[in-house]
Amino acid sequence: MRTCIILSLITVSIILTTICADAAQQIQAKVVAAPPTSGSNSHYIGNRAPLAPNPLIKLPAASVTPSGWLRRQLELEAEGFSGHLTEISPWCKFEGNAWVNPKGEGHSGWEEMPYWLKGFIALGYAVQDKRIIAESKKWIEGILSTQRPDGYFGPQGNLDASDLWPNMIALYAIRTYYEATGDQRVIPFMLRYFHWMYNLPNDKLLTGGWQNARGGDNLDHIYWLYNHTGEEWLLELAERNHEHTDDWTNGIASWHGVNFAQGFREPAQYYQQAKDPKLIQASERNFKTMMDIYGQVPGGLFGADENCRDGYFDPRQATETCTMAEFMFSDEMLASITGSVSWADHCETVAFNSLPASMTPDLKGLHYLTAPNMVQCDRGNKAPGLQNGGEMLSYNPYNYRCCQHNIAFAWPYFSEYLWMATRSNGLAAVIYAPSKVKAKVGSGAIVQITEITDYPFDENITFTFNTAQPVKFQFIMRIPSWCTTPKLKLNGVPVIIPKSAKGWIAIDRIWKTGDKLVLTLPMDIRIKTWQKNNNCVSVYRGPLAYSLKIGENWKKFNTESPKWPGYEVFPTTPWNYGLAIDQKNPTASFKVVHKSGALPAQPFTPQSAPITITAKAKRITEWKMDANGLVETVPKSPAVSPEPTETITLIPMGCARLRISAFPQAVAK
Repeated sequence: MRTCIILSLITVSIILTTICADAAQQIQAKVVAAPPTSGSNSHYIGNRAPLAPNPLIKLPAASVTPSGWLRRQLELEAEGFSGHLTEISPWCKFEGNAWVNPKGEGHSGWEEMPYWLKGFIALGYAVQDKRIIAESKKWIEGILSTQRPDGYFGPQGNLDASDLWPNMIALYAIRTYYEATGDQRVIPFMLRYFHWMYNLPNDKLLTGGWQNARGGDNLDHIYWLYNHTGEEWLLELAERNHEHTDDWTNGIASWHGVNFAQGFREPAQYYQQAKDPKLIQASERNFKTMMDIYGQVPGGLFGADENCRDGYFDPRQATETCTMAEFMFSDEMLASITGSVSWADHCETVAFNSLPASMTPDLKGLHYLTAPNMVQCDRGNKAPGLQNGGEMLSYNPYNYRCCQHNIAFAWPYFSEYLWMATRSNGLAAVIYAPSKVKAKVGSGAIVQITEITDYPFDENITFTFNTAQPVKFQFIMRIPSWCTTPKLKLNGVPVIIPKSAKGWIAIDRIWKTGDKLVLTLPMDIRIKTWQKNNNCVSVYRGPLAYSLKIGENWKKFNTESPKWPGYEVFPTTPWNYGLAIDQKNPTASFKVVHKSGALPAQPFTPQSAPITITAKAKRITEWKMDANGLVETVPKSPAVSPEPTETITLIPMGCARLRISAFPQAVAK
């Protein structure tokens, strides 16, 4: 008893000493270009030798609990079409489905169901929705039952066609299930499948089509399985997989939007095995090439209204909803491989500015294509302005087959990758959103960190720590590339950050329950000129681009299905404005307005936008919609307008379904 009392007093003394030290002196934070790759995480599975060590390690599914506005997106997804595709989609009907038939026979045997299940199961574990978890498990059990003695699983039709692409998607759902449950059947199941693939002759391995362009997904599974098992033959298979994937190392192998969003990262993935820095550079070059030509617009995407086309790079060019989800996942994967903040920055750009507008505010409908400048979302044909003809822009839960199923994983994966482990048994706040993470750190202690924030609408992020006992580990936070003067306080005391800090802030200390770390990322207005798009301009504040607030008239269709109607959206206010910017002091032309009160649960609507910006503008009357109801290309700047100067309101781009996000610059003469 006496020994216990003495030990307790010593523990109290240590805690008090730490508290006093915090109060008595400032703490010096380190800034690093990337999280260190030395060491080996004792608690989570990262890259196993001889693979190159990855600086950031994905935490298992359900480690991160979303809160605030992010949780509401996921709840709306569960209530919306993604959460109920078994009611809506013929490809997600369980009865007679080829994915759950032990002989692989039946209907709907291609990509649609696994696309949906990949996101659906991740959604269930993200918000701990019992209905979704139970429904997902039923599908997983069905898929597991299809494995044959030789190791192949899934529909017979894909086997007959030598098409491995649909199984690549299904394996993501199976991996999430394993991470959340630890089901011991999964690893042997995957080993048998990849051993079957290992024995395939070369003329049957990734023979063409989507599987050829998207072989990086298969490579990701092979490395994941190798890291869990150490089976060396998997690395031989990985090498063959790389050789049989489209050649992304020497340039852009496919200008199809979704193919690019998935495929461009493949060289960086293979870098983990080959360890040639030129492979990382190849993925970076692919990204830069695409964005320099077709991505000279706000929102983080590129014009590929199915495929990129020569000369079609105006802000009215659109991007598939599938592309958003896949581009974000590539960002998340590349952040883990490289530790570069640029990929996390880009993931936020797409998630905050483009993804919300791809769906209705209640997430009960989607459209196929979304553009930075898009002033009418109707059912009419927009070709040839957009490559695809037919209905592409109206919101409809029944349409847009691939995107309808694939978008399910965008928000759940975003939530999973907010936090990652480091090789030094620490934690990294990689992408910012309200959340809570529970993970092992240091010598094995469990820490819970709660992230309280209205980011990306607010610049303050508060981390509060909860541990059973004080624990030493390194905590790392990303400095977004747009932020030039980050500020940090620990328990009310300013933390010294080196000037011109770029990369990651790292604090290595003993953390205890009650510690509070406040990161401030000052958000200044920035003006971006898109020189390759007629010198049009976009307005930014922090990670958010801003769009003109346009009045919306939502017209319902599919009224015979009252639970799942479709909508067209028409403008009710003028949209053809050019910004009148003071060239001597551009940012002085804008005023930031903060809406009082708590952040709305669903902030991504024009009515609930928590931040607005007022600006001076002039109508450009010759800028109109074309005969098909598609906004014309942006006029060349400066655009002369005799119209009077008006005050207009800009809202975050993600709040605007109808939007002008790239403006001409208007002048009187």
